[in-house]
Amino acid sequence: MKKILNITLKCLMVSILATQLLACTNVQLQGEVPNTEDQEIKADEILETQLPMQSLVEEEGGIIETRILPPLDFQRVTVAEGSYAEYLRTLPLKPHGSPALYYNGAEKNKRNIYMAVVDMEIGDRDLQQCADAIMRLRGEYLYELGAYDKIHFNFTNGFRVDYSKWMEGYRIVVEGNQSFWVKRTEPSNTYQDFRRYMDIIFAYAGTISLEKELISVDLSEMEIGDVFIQGGSPGHAVVVVDMAVNESTGEKLFLLAQSYMPAQETQILVNSMDRDLTPWYSLNLEEETIFTPEWTFKRSDLKRFP
Repeated sequence: MKKILNITLKCLMVSILATQLLACTNVQLQGEVPNTEDQEIKADEILETQLPMQSLVEEEGGIIETRILPPLDFQRVTVAEGSYAEYLRTLPLKPHGSPALYYNGAEKNKRNIYMAVVDMEIGDRDLQQCADAIMRLRGEYLYELGAYDKIHFNFTNGFRVDYSKWMEGYRIVVEGNQSFWVKRTEPSNTYQDFRRYMDIIFAYAGTISLEKELISVDLSEMEIGDVFIQGGSPGHAVVVVDMAVNESTGEKLFLLAQSYMPAQETQILVNSMDRDLTPWYSLNLEEETIFTPEWTFKRSDLKRFP
């Protein structure tokens, strides 16, 4: 039995060698010489395309800081405890893969625009659009901090609306292009009071008024909380919600968030211009423009709350 098995194996090896020799002979007869260099290049290309890109998303993360990871060799910039920067960095996010919703509950089926959605109610009216979402974040932070006297925004007509006045029971009457306070109710400072205040802001303020309230900042001096804004009808605005730095090279990165028209949940934007870096954007910009998925800004559009 063993003798038969050995004979069979030898026959099989001879058959394989003969097949390989015939194959090589056929190539030579056809005048073809195998290009091993080309094969190596193709193998490298295939290997490169199969290698997964660096994942910058931790799907289980519940806030910006834990959901979106900084790229290799980058660390998040240091921020003060209790600061606006920390507040933005720790904004709660809806579960990974959740769609952004419009005010009426419809889905924003444009996944090439955003990669995460801030978990914050926006009401059921078409109010909280781009600049409104940024004022909402600023107002929410100050309200949570108890800094009620610092909560104030201007209407498009220039009328300043202080939340501290609203807390005293005063409400705003708008007649044409004129606005004024009228005592309407007892003093109160519940969260519902604050949300009604913000809805009035959304109704009568926008990119035009917010742009005038903010101060210009050089792009190289960017901080978390700064805003790219172009006032107009329509205009647009996005807010810097986090930053990271490469200590060796000094390069800085930033994340952007926006709402849009019609009113919709705030989203963390992708960087459609750099698939390896997305959702981060680099401050190492030589161009005059900053391209975001739904708007193009200029370097000079960067501004800050005073």
